[in-house]
Parts: sequence; structure tokens; C-alpha cells
Amino acid sequence: QVQLVESGGGLVQAGGSLRLSCAASGRTFSSYFMGWFRQAPGKEREFVATISWNGRSTYYAESVKGRFTISRDNAKNTVYLQMNSLKPEDTAVYYCAAGPRGTYYSTAYDAWGQGTQVTVSS
Repeated sequence: QVQLVESGGGLVQAGGSLRLSCAASGRTFSSYFMGWFRQAPGKEREFVATISWNGRSTYYAESVKGRFTISRDNAKNTVYLQMNSLKPEDTAVYYCAAGPRGTYYSTAYDAWGQGTQVTVSS
């Protein structure tokens, strides 16, 4: 099973940008769909974006569409989330996940990272 480690979180002012990275171990990374989810305090984990195994298909939550971009580099076993025009409501712990298909259902993903905190100040 693939193991995932996120990085790149931090504190940023509203309107700023951050790029999250998720490094995967294991030789089968390129066969997985990858997803990003987030969880704010007191709220349920929510879908952010997903990308197909070859990077050709992506899908975003409406709340981030046009501001966030998911991408992957299979040669580096890494998936990214470029976040622009950040808003205070984007504040959350961000998790990457790997699974056999791209979906907004968190239960469809087999492996999860430990999460990285993103805080957007107003």
C-alpha cells in the first residue's frame, strides 16, 4: 500500500498562495487516482480535488474551482495542490489520499496522509 506525506502548509494572508505537496512511497503510485481533502475545525472532511493516474483528468469542488490546481509528477511520486487567491474559509487541515478511482467520496480512497495545516488570515 502506498504511504503519503504532505508538506507545504502554513500561514498566509487572504489573497495569497500556497503549494501543497504530497510525496508517495511505493512503485505503484502512477496507478492510483489521487485526491485532496480538507477538514476545518468542527466540520466534516470535504473533497477538494482529484486527478487521474495519468494526470489527464481533474475534478474540483465548486468552492475551489478556478483558484486551486491539482497536478502530479509520476516520475517524482508526488501530487501537488496549487492554491491561489486564498480565503479565510480555506483554513483547514489538508489531506492527500490515494485510491483506485477518482471520486469526491472519501471512503473510496485507500491511503491517507497525516495532513498539513493551512491557515489563511483576513
